[in-house]
Amino acid sequence: MKTKPLPLGVYRKIYSRVPRLCVDLVIKSEGGIVLVKRDIPPKQGYWHLPGGTVRFGESLREAVSRVALDETGLRVRIENELQVIEYSKESAFGWTISVAFTAIRLSGRLRGNRYGRDVGVFNQLPTPLIREQESVCLAVLHQPGA
Repeated sequence: MKTKPLPLGVYRKIYSRVPRLCVDLVIKSEGGIVLVKRDIPPKQGYWHLPGGTVRFGESLREAVSRVALDETGLRVRIENELQVIEYSKESAFGWTISVAFTAIRLSGRLRGNRYGRDVGVFNQLPTPLIREQESVCLAVLHQPGA
């Protein structure tokens, strides 16, 4: 069952009381990994991995595909699951728990969206970067052949 995003008020009410499941994507592209600069709070002005909330009835794989296309304009193939990231209240709304995946860029034109217009491919981490994502990014950038 596919669902649309919740209205903001309902979203905030629900996720102020329960954990929010998200996916984060370490998209490998020629020259490095894809990062987006946030245009919205929290952490406005920080670079981060493309990511977003898993919708009700949506598989993690479906969420990865949707988030990649929405936030970066890219179609991707999941390479593997990396780790679970638990975010601080300063870095994310509510109690956010994310499953981080590596993904390979298949097609599309790299672009941002309404949440982050600046997007780029990096072989070294820009600053500022969301703290909880640093180790995941570095692990992928330091893999042989990355």
